[in-house]
Amino acid sequence: MKILFAIQGTGNGHITRAQDVLPALQKRAKVDVMISGIQADLEPPFPVKYRYHGLSFIFGKNGGVDLFSTYKANRVRRVWNEIKSCPVQNYDLVINDFEPISAWACKLRGVNSIALSHQGALRSKKVPRPSHIDPIGWFILKYYAPCNEYYSFHFKKYDENIYTPIIRNDIRELHISTRDHYLVYLPAYGDKKLIKILSKIKKVNWQVFSKHSSHSYKKDNVTISPIDQKGFSDSIASCRGVLCGAGFEAPAEALYLTKKLMVIPMKSQYEQHFNAQGLKDLGVPVIPKLSKKYVKQIKKWVKQEQRIPVFYPEETQSIVDRLLQEFIRTSYAEKATTSEGHFILPKFKFS
Repeated sequence: MKILFAIQGTGNGHITRAQDVLPALQKRAKVDVMISGIQADLEPPFPVKYRYHGLSFIFGKNGGVDLFSTYKANRVRRVWNEIKSCPVQNYDLVINDFEPISAWACKLRGVNSIALSHQGALRSKKVPRPSHIDPIGWFILKYYAPCNEYYSFHFKKYDENIYTPIIRNDIRELHISTRDHYLVYLPAYGDKKLIKILSKIKKVNWQVFSKHSSHSYKKDNVTISPIDQKGFSDSIASCRGVLCGAGFEAPAEALYLTKKLMVIPMKSQYEQHFNAQGLKDLGVPVIPKLSKKYVKQIKKWVKQEQRIPVFYPEETQSIVDRLLQEFIRTSYAEKATTSEGHFILPKFKFS
């Protein structure tokens, strides 16, 4: 059985999650990896057979997506050519982590595709939703990377086929301690903005991992460092708390490590507003933006205790196995029947 594992390359969460999903897939089938997108800061620690520019959202420095840079980075002709050239027809199955090129190539050629992503969970009506409606944001969530079936992850198991987050083994194996710093990961804000606001909160050691800096430096009580997976892991394991965007992987890791957490959803990023609502449902404080207006709330959060119990078991292999078993049952039973009426199953064995 040949599988194409297609990964979104905008942001780092998809690549970090793939570090655990890929080995689980490789235990069951021959797997090639493709990545599209240009905004990830981490180089994947596994072979990538196909790379595409894809459809990328470019982070700005004022709390949201830089729409002009995003428009410049995404050419319709190039995207269409990438969709046409993506060789999904060479695979029995495409497993898709919110990756648009392979998703639309599968639609074009009638190839089986199954979503294994966080974004798929947001399609469920049982998931907490933002109070405001964003028709464009919802359109993107629904049609950016459409698949035949959806298996997904959220902060809680809200519905069937929704699982708790995959916490990578590197995080599970960390030694947890509590030192005197707070980790900050807000990639949609520039360094100057972060320093200006965070330096107003005195007697706090802020360790910022910045998407906009290539070197480390310190200003007042704020340390700026470029994004580095090991440095990030060491910092989150030993911090007092985490101030980050309302993405998925970073808040999930903070909750798993029992760290105090506050989130700031990106402007005009509907997925993050879904996530923020889910985190509120757990008791995590949410502020709408990083500004002088919300310094008092950040100060209050720094001073208060916060314990939010979660249970995120290691079940990556069982999720992958269930997905593949369902695929075999529905797809191969229909398409691989011999003239004698026997099923031809792929050479594939579960433990």
